[in-house]
Amino acid sequence: MMSSSEATGETSGSLQNIPATYARIKRQYQQLLDRVTPHVLYRWIGTTVTVALFELRIVYAQGWYIVCYAHAIYLLNLLLAFLQPKFDPSLQDDLMADELEGGEGDIPSPLPSSRDDEFRPFVRRLPEWQFWLSTTRATLISFFMTFSTVFDVPVYWPILVMYFCVLFVLTMRRQLQHMIKYRYIPFDWGRKTRYGGSQK
Repeated sequence: MMSSSEATGETSGSLQNIPATYARIKRQYQQLLDRVTPHVLYRWIGTTVTVALFELRIVYAQGWYIVCYAHAIYLLNLLLAFLQPKFDPSLQDDLMADELEGGEGDIPSPLPSSRDDEFRPFVRRLPEWQFWLSTTRATLISFFMTFSTVFDVPVYWPILVMYFCVLFVLTMRRQLQHMIKYRYIPFDWGRKTRYGGSQK
């Protein structure tokens, strides 16, 4: 038989292993992410398959429409952050106007334009890596939420679909107007210059 002091020693020993186990799991998770990072196409294919499985689960289960709606709204929010520049030109215009009124010199815009002599890449508010990681995490969390009846709130789903479609159209229209007004494209299309080499 074990004495109470031996049992207490074993319990405290196992409690001391929790931070070490957590650190080991966190390190392994980070190693997995580091291995996946350079494979952009395969990452997005995997995420697309995961989203499709989640949507199939919603369709065949005939429930969890609130979870699906919240997931879609979150993905729309991520997409908007992905399409927007890191430095909002409308705020830059306001700051430049204030500084010109204050007598300070001309301040260049952070967005590339045709007037500029040098190429400045489009810097996103949400980088592609964070967009992918957040999308994958949200999809996996939403998928596992569909296995709990707590999140299966009865709701008339056509209203949610209509509301999401209207919200998507309005936000995308506003985003396109913003892109047209400030003349930027959130993608790197066209010719790119390589330093120290020939142009392709």
